[in-house]
Order: sequence, then C-alpha cells, then structure tokens
Amino acid sequence: MRLRRPHLSASAALVVSALGIAAYLHLPESDPAQAAAVQDAARAAIGQQVPAPAAPRATARPRPHFPARLPGVGPKTLAQVPADTRQVLLVTGAGRTSATAEAVLWQRVDGGWRPGAVWAAHNGYRGWTDEHYAGDLHSPVGVFGLTDAGGRLADPGTKLPYHRSGAFSVSGTGFEGEPLSGAFDYVIAINYNRQPGTSPMDGTQPMGANRGGGIWIHVDHGGPTHACVSLSKSHMRQLLRALEPADHPVVVMGDVASLAR
Repeated sequence: MRLRRPHLSASAALVVSALGIAAYLHLPESDPAQAAAVQDAARAAIGQQVPAPAAPRATARPRPHFPARLPGVGPKTLAQVPADTRQVLLVTGAGRTSATAEAVLWQRVDGGWRPGAVWAAHNGYRGWTDEHYAGDLHSPVGVFGLTDAGGRLADPGTKLPYHRSGAFSVSGTGFEGEPLSGAFDYVIAINYNRQPGTSPMDGTQPMGANRGGGIWIHVDHGGPTHACVSLSKSHMRQLLRALEPADHPVVVMGDVASLAR
C-alpha cells in the first residue's frame, strides 16, 4: 500500500508562520495523523542548522585632528623653529610683566602638532624681554634648543646627555621668601648664550657675559626666577623622559603678545 506524504494544511501553515515552529509543536490538531506529521516536520525544521547572525561591523573611529601650526605662535616666531624639530616645549606667559606661565610639550605627528598636558610654570621676576641682559630679572623671548641636562639627583631616565653633580646645589630664599633648596635637582639647559653639547654648568657665553647665561628649565621653588623657567619636580621628570634628541627639541618661550608675532 502506498502512503501519502503528510502535509501541512493551509491553516496549520499559517499558525506555524505566525506562532513559530516551537510553539506549533504543542498546538492541538483535529486529525491525529496530520498532527503527528506536522510535529515531525516541525522537529526536523528545528534541528536544521540556523546560521548565526552576522557580527555588527565595527565603526571606524575618526582620526584625531591636530592643528597644523602651534597655537598662539605667529609667523615670525615659527620661522625660528628649525624645520627638523618635532618636539616643542611651548612656554606662554600671561603678560609681558607676568612671572607665571603655562608650559605644554607639543609633538609633531601626521603633519600636525599633538599637545601634551598643561603644566604650571614660573619665569623671570619682571616678566619677559626681547633683549636679555645679565641681572635684568627677565626671561628671554625666543626659540632655543634643548640639548643638555643635569642635576643634583640621578638621571631619571632622559635620553639627553645628563651631568649629575653636587655642584647643582642651591640655598637661600627666593623673591617671595620661599626656600630654593632642591631647585636644581633636575635642570635642562636652555640654549641661550651657551655652547650646545656641554654640561649645563659650562660657562661659555658666546654673546658675552653682559648678555647673561645659565638660563635653565629647573624644579619650581614656588616663586619667580631670575630668568629661568621652572616646573614642578614631577613635571621635570616627565619632561626629561619625554624629550627625544632625534626630534631636535626646542623651547618656544615668551608672553602671549610676543609669541603671536
């Protein structure tokens, strides 16, 4: 005897479509034979491999945008930055006579300049000058190389040549009565009126002694300096570790108006 293949009635197919196969397995059926056939077909469908849904496509993050030029630095100042420089410590004084400033280490990447953190700084007691002379208590405005470092404490891990010496000791008090002890624990020579490639202690002054010298970035003592730039001890360590001689680092320093020229 030839058996007829079981099939779903139109109403049963509609129920399966609306309620789902798993739900239909428990639906009552007036014809027991047809119900059994439908259940067998439903179980077979459930057992088929159901492809996993495709994973959502990852959304590409937009590349960060970095300024093509150092913010706040005008064409005259930019012209003094060497073409091969890829690190700039930008020290910006609030005003011509201000002894406080902000410092940011900028790194050249992908045709733009990526900023680091903003660090509080001090500068010369009387502010800034375009023509520094010994004892005038101003910090010089300009662009200067950063090639040599040293200090009373051990090298914190800089790639710059580092001269450790007890001669980097200082005592006494600053302009606001703050103790100066520890101010030279770490120093980076600013290449103003000095011979690059020598210890910060080197006294060579190519422009003459009357133009001053020994201008450093050093540990902040909580008040204005004679002409140097000062940062907290932790920021000095960060700066020393970050500077890369191969990137020809410089400091660009001055008050807002002077740097914008």
